[in-house]
Amino acid sequence: MLQAISDNPMLMILVIFVINIIYVTFLTMRTIMTLKGYRFVAAAFSILETFVYVIGLGLVLDNLDRPQNIVAYALGFGVGILVGTKIEEKLALGYTVVNVTAAKKDIDLPNDLRNLGYGVTHSHQYGRDGQRTVMQILTPRKYERKLIETIIELDDRAFIISHEPKNIHGGFWTKGLSRRKMSNYQPENVEEVLEEVYEAQEQGEVHDTAQKTEKKEI
Repeated sequence: MLQAISDNPMLMILVIFVINIIYVTFLTMRTIMTLKGYRFVAAAFSILETFVYVIGLGLVLDNLDRPQNIVAYALGFGVGILVGTKIEEKLALGYTVVNVTAAKKDIDLPNDLRNLGYGVTHSHQYGRDGQRTVMQILTPRKYERKLIETIIELDDRAFIISHEPKNIHGGFWTKGLSRRKMSNYQPENVEEVLEEVYEAQEQGEVHDTAQKTEKKEI
């Protein structure tokens, strides 16, 4: 089979290109998994990476007299990095912490975000323009962009910084997150969603008050 590939220059270029995309994708995923602490997953990727690398490099070294093969190898390397990072973005493993300094004072941004399912810790701090609400928000990485868009929709002048924590311990953190709530809205419709949430909460409070009144009368 390898002889048939070697005898067909166009097929050789295609095979080298595809193999190197696969190899570098595994390489990128292995590096990312190592940095994130997924050691066994990283080890599995390294095995696949080495296997593909030996095949691809062997094809190139056996055909160094054809510059197009080297070009295909280099192009495959670049595309493989793009593919690997894109896959990692789609997997979006782990959590992100988003630090927000609110600019608007007439909205309850921390409570709004909690009602959308995010874990929020907030405090009031002082800057050049006086008191500001500062929040630390935990979100799964897959919802990071959605969270930022939501914050901008509610407070377009908010100052936002995000980073990926290496370790999480204590608090309600991951247990307090409601992925169902996070996934059930779109940032552009966040105000309508919050109105419905607050209406439901008010109705629940009225119902609870009525029940307590009935119990007292009994």
